[in-house]
Amino acid sequence: MATFQYKGISASNKEVSGEIAAESRAEALNLIKNQNIRALTVKKKPMEFSISLGSRVKLLDISRFTRQFSAMSSAGLPIVQCMDILSNQTENKTLANAIRQVSGDIQGGSALAESLSKHPKIFNSLYCNMVAAGETSGNLDGVLQRLAEYQEKANTLVRKIKSAMIYPLILGIIAVAVTALLLTVVVPIFSDMFSELGGNLPAPTKIVLGVSNFLRAYIIQSLAVLAILILILLRYRKTEKGSYVLDALLLKIPVFGDLARKSSISRFSQTLSTLLDSGISILKALSITAKTAGNKVLERGIFLAIEKITGGQSIAEPLSETGLFPPMVIHMIAVGEKTGDISSMLNKISTFYEEEVDAAVDALTSILEPIMIVFLGIIIGGILLAMYLPMFEMINLIG
Repeated sequence: MATFQYKGISASNKEVSGEIAAESRAEALNLIKNQNIRALTVKKKPMEFSISLGSRVKLLDISRFTRQFSAMSSAGLPIVQCMDILSNQTENKTLANAIRQVSGDIQGGSALAESLSKHPKIFNSLYCNMVAAGETSGNLDGVLQRLAEYQEKANTLVRKIKSAMIYPLILGIIAVAVTALLLTVVVPIFSDMFSELGGNLPAPTKIVLGVSNFLRAYIIQSLAVLAILILILLRYRKTEKGSYVLDALLLKIPVFGDLARKSSISRFSQTLSTLLDSGISILKALSITAKTAGNKVLERGIFLAIEKITGGQSIAEPLSETGLFPPMVIHMIAVGEKTGDISSMLNKISTFYEEEVDAAVDALTSILEPIMIVFLGIIIGGILLAMYLPMFEMINLIG
């Protein structure tokens, strides 16, 4: 689908201009006419060749778009007009282009949810299904409001986890850089000195010198092997089996596993609650929630629970059988089923686990910081000690 630029006269005899997405110029003319605009010029927008580092659409970009769309829609603006305004003021070019195409599809007769679903990398199944529910119920404004709140909470959760990892990551990079510098620059100076002096070197010194010689001789090959291993791991992560195995492994790692489990349960509760509030059936809501769980082990567990719920079981019992949800979560869902207010209970679970994630992030930071500092000290101290050991022995012999 191409983008056409046009200038024309509106129904109120004012000059207007804009862009519209269409398959051909004839279709563009027809779409412009449907907006009660008399076209003066219509030409295909020239191709833009630009490299944008921010071309990937982030969750924050989508949440801003949703919040602004909700505000405009609740103010009574037509959807096409909302899309045209948002496409012009959205900074992310990828998102702006997608919004223009959605606008063109809507003008061509498609529903909003159907138009959004053509861009699955930007608007996921949760987003499209909630919009479809809003269109069907006539409560699109309310649904967009809930979607914006959901995305803002999800973005906050992601930022908390990322911020917790920044300091340990920086320490790790410093540790690797300092170790590499010592082994490739400092240690060779000692190596030349030891060669001139001769004599038998202590075992720790021999090990450090061996590692240093290996790195100096095969540094490019070592980096190439490391890069290949990372690529293989990333490729494996993208496979169904690989993502499941790695997610299962993550849940078993002390501290990290606890944080991953709590953040997944928080996301599960929040997503399911938002979908149920939007009027989506429990089975469909669970299916969408499973796909957006963020952990393949949890996703598989939810789908197994769906099969049992379809067979006539309650919601709490199959979820309990997965062994992935704490007893408190199962108990609250069971209470919600009995009272007919699962959404409210899920909201409480989500709020509780948001606080738990905060506590887990603080615990992770407080544990990792001293561990990384001690690790850095041991590595650097060990290398320096190994280099000075022969000198201590020489001093003792002289003494």
